[in-house]
Amino acid sequence: MLIKIYEDNPNAKAIAQAVDILKKGGVIIYPTDTVYGIGCDITNHKAIERVCQIRGLNPDKSNLSFICYDLTEISSFTKPFDTTVFRVLKKALPGPFTFIFNASGQVPKLLSSKKKTVGIRVPNNNIVREIVKELGNPIITSSIHDEDEIIEYSTDPELIHEKYKELVDLVIDGGYGDNVASTVIDVTSGDFEVIREGKGDIEDYL
Repeated sequence: MLIKIYEDNPNAKAIAQAVDILKKGGVIIYPTDTVYGIGCDITNHKAIERVCQIRGLNPDKSNLSFICYDLTEISSFTKPFDTTVFRVLKKALPGPFTFIFNASGQVPKLLSSKKKTVGIRVPNNNIVREIVKELGNPIITSSIHDEDEIIEYSTDPELIHEKYKELVDLVIDGGYGDNVASTVIDVTSGDFEVIREGKGDIEDYL
């Protein structure tokens, strides 16, 4: 199923439809402020395994990230971090970053690797944030890659639907996606260590 949702004013009915699919253990593809992502409710183990299967990932070895609605929600899943980190997060989020934190006991076991860390995003995209807000739980996020050697990520929602319609329960068309992923930053030590350069520049917020 492919549904169109406009980011400026997400249709409440369409958001509710996506949330209903997630509550039933479904897998969806959705837009973010960077690339299109595939995900499910973080509390549903079967759905997480399905996302890993579709993406060809090993659930025990993959560092899966998830999307939170805001900073308050983030703090439920992380060990306490200092005020310097908090101030930067407050300025940088919502935005094109994935922050790696020390995971709290709230993070489902499938999601925290043996390192006990967790990657969290708050994308600057109303569609996915509204879904997370209405669901009441974060959702898993893994990028949709493209087979094309030049373009790393799939950007056209109709082509994504064509490719994944038999594998997922819903594709949300939120317009063309970007083909630059988020910048990944490790804050587990209290510093901001860039692990992967992407769309966001953390220097702007330090």
